[in-house]
Amino acid sequence: MEEAHRRTQGSDPRAVLLDVRERSEWDAGHAPGAVYAPLSGLVTGSALPQAAHGSPLVVMCRSGNRSQQAAELLRARGADAVDVKGGMKAWAAAGYPVVDGRGNNGSVA
Repeated sequence: MEEAHRRTQGSDPRAVLLDVRERSEWDAGHAPGAVYAPLSGLVTGSALPQAAHGSPLVVMCRSGNRSQQAAELLRARGADAVDVKGGMKAWAAAGYPVVDGRGNNGSVA
Protein backbone atom coordinates (compact mmCIF):
# COMPACT_ATOMS: atom_id res chain seq x y z
CA MET A 1 0.00 0.00 0.00
CA GLU A 2 2.82 2.37 0.82
CA GLU A 3 4.29 1.83 -2.65
CA ALA A 4 0.95 2.65 -4.31
CA HIS A 5 0.67 5.83 -2.26
CA ARG A 6 4.24 6.88 -3.01
CA ARG A 7 3.88 6.27 -6.75
CA THR A 8 0.57 8.14 -7.09
CA GLN A 9 0.26 10.62 -4.23
CA GLY A 10 3.78 11.34 -3.05
CA SER A 11 5.88 14.42 -3.62
CA ASP A 12 6.80 13.25 -7.14
CA PRO A 13 3.93 11.09 -8.43
CA ARG A 14 4.82 9.20 -11.59
CA ALA A 15 1.80 6.94 -11.93
CA VAL A 16 -1.95 7.39 -12.21
CA LEU A 17 -4.16 5.79 -9.57
CA LEU A 18 -6.98 4.17 -11.55
CA ASP A 19 -10.12 3.24 -9.59
CA VAL A 20 -12.07 0.45 -11.32
CA ARG A 21 -15.02 0.15 -8.91
CA GLU A 22 -18.59 0.96 -9.89
CA ARG A 23 -20.07 4.49 -9.71
CA SER A 24 -21.81 4.10 -6.33
CA GLU A 25 -18.55 2.89 -4.76
CA TRP A 26 -16.58 5.73 -6.35
CA ASP A 27 -19.14 8.31 -5.21
CA ALA A 28 -19.03 7.02 -1.61
CA GLY A 29 -15.27 7.42 -1.40
CA HIS A 30 -12.08 7.25 -3.43
CA ALA A 31 -8.46 8.32 -3.13
CA PRO A 32 -7.87 12.00 -3.91
CA GLY A 33 -6.58 12.46 -7.44
CA ALA A 34 -7.67 9.01 -8.58
CA VAL A 35 -9.07 8.55 -12.07
CA TYR A 36 -12.35 6.65 -12.51
CA ALA A 37 -12.68 3.83 -15.07
CA PRO A 38 -15.00 1.01 -13.96
CA LEU A 39 -13.95 -2.55 -14.73
CA SER A 40 -17.36 -3.18 -16.30
CA GLY A 41 -16.55 -0.59 -18.96
CA LEU A 42 -12.99 -1.75 -19.52
CA VAL A 43 -14.19 -5.32 -20.05
CA THR A 44 -16.57 -4.15 -22.79
CA GLY A 45 -13.80 -2.21 -24.54
CA SER A 46 -14.20 1.29 -23.14
CA ALA A 47 -11.14 3.45 -23.54
CA LEU A 48 -9.20 4.76 -20.59
CA PRO A 49 -9.93 8.35 -19.56
CA GLN A 50 -7.50 10.84 -21.09
CA ALA A 51 -5.88 11.48 -17.69
CA ALA A 52 -4.71 7.86 -17.62
CA HIS A 53 -3.04 7.85 -21.05
CA GLY A 54 0.72 7.58 -21.31
CA SER A 55 1.43 6.97 -17.62
CA PRO A 56 2.05 3.88 -15.53
CA LEU A 57 -1.20 2.78 -13.89
CA VAL A 58 -1.72 1.70 -10.30
CA VAL A 59 -5.13 0.00 -10.36
CA MET A 60 -7.42 -0.10 -7.32
CA CYS A 61 -10.81 -1.55 -6.42
CA ARG A 62 -12.44 -2.33 -3.07
CA SER A 63 -10.39 -5.36 -2.02
CA GLY A 64 -8.06 -6.25 -4.89
CA ASN A 65 -10.00 -8.76 -7.00
CA ARG A 66 -11.30 -6.44 -9.70
CA SER A 67 -8.08 -4.46 -9.80
CA GLN A 68 -6.14 -7.64 -10.53
CA GLN A 69 -8.49 -8.42 -13.44
CA ALA A 70 -8.27 -4.85 -14.71
CA ALA A 71 -4.47 -4.75 -14.48
CA GLU A 72 -4.24 -7.98 -16.49
CA LEU A 73 -6.65 -6.63 -19.11
CA LEU A 74 -4.77 -3.33 -19.35
CA ARG A 75 -1.39 -5.06 -19.63
CA ALA A 76 -2.82 -7.15 -22.49
CA ARG A 77 -3.68 -3.81 -24.16
CA GLY A 78 -0.07 -2.66 -23.73
CA ALA A 79 -0.41 -0.52 -20.60
CA ASP A 80 2.07 -0.52 -17.72
CA ALA A 81 -0.40 -1.54 -15.00
CA VAL A 82 -0.13 -3.05 -11.52
CA ASP A 83 -2.89 -3.75 -9.05
CA VAL A 84 -3.12 -2.61 -5.44
CA LYS A 85 -3.36 -5.58 -3.11
CA GLY A 86 -6.09 -5.00 -0.55
CA GLY A 87 -7.67 -2.15 -2.53
CA MET A 88 -9.49 0.78 -0.96
CA LYS A 89 -10.07 -1.18 2.23
CA ALA A 90 -6.31 -1.41 2.78
CA TRP A 91 -5.81 2.21 1.60
CA ALA A 92 -8.23 3.50 4.24
CA ALA A 93 -6.87 1.14 6.91
CA ALA A 94 -3.38 2.55 6.27
CA GLY A 95 -4.76 6.01 7.13
CA TYR A 96 -4.63 7.45 3.61
CA PRO A 97 -7.37 9.93 2.72
CA VAL A 98 -10.70 8.94 1.19
CA VAL A 99 -12.95 11.62 -0.32
CA ASP A 100 -16.48 11.49 -1.66
CA GLY A 101 -17.78 12.97 -4.91
CA ARG A 102 -17.88 16.44 -3.32
CA GLY A 103 -14.36 16.30 -1.88
CA ASN A 104 -15.56 15.71 1.69
CA ASN A 105 -14.48 12.82 3.88
CA GLY A 106 -15.65 9.65 2.18
CA SER A 107 -16.06 6.01 3.06
CA VAL A 108 -15.22 2.73 1.39
CA ALA A 109 -18.41 1.17 0.03
